[in-house]
This record gives sequence, C-alpha cells and structure tokens, in this order.
Amino acid sequence: MTETGMTAQHYLVEGMTCNHCVASVTEEISEVAGVESVSVDLKVGGASDVTVLTSSPVPLEDIRAAVTEAGYVLVTA
Repeated sequence: MTETGMTAQHYLVEGMTCNHCVASVTEEISEVAGVESVSVDLKVGGASDVTVLTSSPVPLEDIRAAVTEAGYVLVTA
C-alpha cells in the first residue's frame, strides 16, 4: 500500500509493440472500477510490465477482461 492509501498491483501483458498499444491497454484498464492510474513499461518482443494503482481491491478477472478487450494477453503464472 502506498502513502496515499492506494494499492499497487503489477501485471505482465504480452503482445504490445508500440505506444498505441500502451494507450489502448491504459484506456481499457483505466475504465475498471477502483482503478486510479495505470503505467506501462513497454517491452517490445516480451511481456510488458503494467502497474495499476487502485483505491480498492480489483479482481484479476476485471483486469484480464480489460486487457483482452484491448486486444492483448494478460500473463499469469
């Protein structure tokens, strides 16, 4: 949990290759209830790190649905 009471959740997303991809994923995840901000560390040719700050717990399936809607794949262990 951060100083502001936010929780940072980290995800890996495959298939992003450019800033347009980053914008699409950011837009879709930002629309999920409880999400305050999204940042993406783009890794072309690999899984990009997506950090999501939330004000309340967000189910993994909500994040997965948003990533899928954007056209990408959420990597799970």
